[in-house]
Amino acid sequence: MRLDQWLWTVRVFKTRANSADAIKGGHIEVNGQPCKPAREMKVGDLIIAKVGPLTRTLRFLAEPPSRVGAKLVAQFAEDLTPPEEYQKGREPSFFPVMRRERGTGRPTKKERRELDEHEGL
Repeated sequence: MRLDQWLWTVRVFKTRANSADAIKGGHIEVNGQPCKPAREMKVGDLIIAKVGPLTRTLRFLAEPPSRVGAKLVAQFAEDLTPPEEYQKGREPSFFPVMRRERGTGRPTKKERRELDEHEGL
């Protein structure tokens, strides 16, 4: 089974296109090496996937016939992700969110420079 298809069937990504884009972008490694979306998976392969702020670690156990429900994912993928990784998604961001009052319109050039300076860009 292709890697991009497997990542989609075990619900790591919402669409197969998203999984292929992540692989092409270098966010997925198989056995510690970057790979291509069409890579054939073997039982025991270790997949490291950077999904948003999380770095998920999965082991390929079997080839599902098609996309499976969340309860059945454990039959096809072993989740080796440490619990600390899941806490990252729950932590508030370190950077304060810049908000503008509703109805003030787009920032002026001066305001844009001030925002960029504040963000360190």
